[in-house]
Amino acid sequence: MRMGFGLVGLLVALAIVGVLVKKQMGATRVSVPVISVPGAQPPASGASAATVRAQSQQVQQQVKQQMEALMQQARPMPEDESK
Repeated sequence: MRMGFGLVGLLVALAIVGVLVKKQMGATRVSVPVISVPGAQPPASGASAATVRAQSQQVQQQVKQQMEALMQQARPMPEDESK
């Protein structure tokens, strides 16, 4: 009897997890709105909206350029206070 309740409880828990996974998978299929990246050129007239992959590459390129620009700046040196 005890083993039967354990098995039923396990099956109920598995069913609940299955329903939750199904809901989560359905929620990930929602279309993602197009993000406007500051400084990026708008698409030409008649062109389709940029894909998520293209936007990701644009953002990565911008971050890379910003990091390179920051690395080129001279770092301020602390003054020695020798007395």
